[in-house]
Amino acid sequence: MSVTELRPRTPAETALVQLAEAAGSDEDARRGAIEALRREGLPHRRVEAWHYTDLRGLMGRRLGKGEAVEAIAANAPGDTGSVLSPLVAGSTVVDLDMAENANAPAGVTIAASSDLADWHESPNHLDRPVDTVRLVNAAFGARAATITVAEKADLTAPVELRSGIGAKAHSAVKVNVGGGAKAVFVERIEGSGSPAPSSAVSHLTIGDGAEVLWVIDQAKDETAAHLGQLNVSVGADATFKLFLLNAGGSLVRQEVHVVTAGEGSEIVMRGVNLLKTEQHVDVTTTLRHTFANTTATETFRNVLMGGHGVFQGMIKVAREAQKTDAKMACNTLLLSEDGDFSAKPELEIFADDVQCGHGATAGEINPDHLFYLMSRGIPGPQAKALLVKAFVDELVEELEVEEALGAALTAKIDAWLDASH
Repeated sequence: MSVTELRPRTPAETALVQLAEAAGSDEDARRGAIEALRREGLPHRRVEAWHYTDLRGLMGRRLGKGEAVEAIAANAPGDTGSVLSPLVAGSTVVDLDMAENANAPAGVTIAASSDLADWHESPNHLDRPVDTVRLVNAAFGARAATITVAEKADLTAPVELRSGIGAKAHSAVKVNVGGGAKAVFVERIEGSGSPAPSSAVSHLTIGDGAEVLWVIDQAKDETAAHLGQLNVSVGADATFKLFLLNAGGSLVRQEVHVVTAGEGSEIVMRGVNLLKTEQHVDVTTTLRHTFANTTATETFRNVLMGGHGVFQGMIKVAREAQKTDAKMACNTLLLSEDGDFSAKPELEIFADDVQCGHGATAGEINPDHLFYLMSRGIPGPQAKALLVKAFVDELVEELEVEEALGAALTAKIDAWLDASH
């Protein structure tokens, strides 16, 4: 008896499988992921979680050239890489591709691992039976380095996580922060374009009473594709803060999935998406409140000079999660007729004693604000630039991060805006 494939694979899906097969060794775990990728293919618009990001079609535009596929299959690196200076001076830089040789600061241990991302189940209930981002990550053989922060440790400098330099464009990391500890992690995602996507899967477990700030600085080349996923468990009375900056990449999907693991946990998420012509950037988040007396605020602001942006945000409140206070907002500034943005904020609430809300706005610069500045003698282009910078820089200030880190993030945003005007 023969088994017939329900849907033939597209050239892009076939090419992605070929690239995965050529990416590393042939052990059972990776082979299973490759076979699942061959069987499931890439998601399309009929998959609800990917409705606004037709990955199969979008990837097809990047993997349609056979010569590019053959070049990578022959182990020709699509990314020459570069030596990046730390985002903040004094940071501890960890190369996830060489975790066994990493120098760890006091209170931190770093170890290499042979584990691949578990792609068998998705944290997004609207996705397929397999998790797309983790599946690609595992198929390309990304090994999950493990970073452990001791209980009550207070890291004086950020820990900067890097990967994807050269042909190693896929990374995975598990970070465990002990109870009462304080730490800042900066995930740097940079590099030039390649016909195949890069991917990064991170798991962060925050112990009771701990405080963690996680920064994602995505600034891939304008021709590059990237799939990212951050999974977070927040313990009792713990605080998780996230700042996500998308300022590059041709095709980007960044997922953030957070779940409370105890009462009194606090979640603060801020994000800035900066888009130019022909970019497609998708941010998809889920916040699952499973314990009582937890709070969350989630705000994303988007500046479009062109391209297509997507925000999908889901707040889920379980029946036992009474006294939940969760709010979500997505605000978009459209500065060009060539840009468009799709926003889908959602609430799924089963508790009856909660305060939850969501909202989304989109529009141009307020003409009254612009007139006010120009009436004070500020030229029109400069006044417009000031309003745009204020629109996004405010989110950095809201996080109340350490001064050097806040200045570095603001400088990156301002540099992008200055170059785009």
